[in-house]
Amino acid sequence: MSRKPVVRMAELEIEPDTLETYRALLTEEIEASIALEDGVLSLSAVSIRNNPNRIRILEVYADQEAYEAHLQTPHFIKYKNQTAHMVTSLTFIEVDPIAMRAKP
Repeated sequence: MSRKPVVRMAELEIEPDTLETYRALLTEEIEASIALEDGVLSLSAVSIRNNPNRIRILEVYADQEAYEAHLQTPHFIKYKNQTAHMVTSLTFIEVDPIAMRAKP
């Protein structure tokens, strides 16, 4: 496996009637991933202004192995199962980092 960081962007559209529930489940999943997985370096979710059911998630993993491990965690599987019916569109975009910095 490559030790190169994996950076992905997810573009989602959420059924408007389920938006508040979706946002709560997404927040719970992000918090668990950051707290429990060393290989999850960053997860950031935003909504498009004036179109809040369009969500974007920037995901940063230590490497491909960390990303694959994340997909098998109980908290991710729970999130995926509980939100599947809420997501009307999902697109993953493979991206290459240019400059990514954060304060500790």
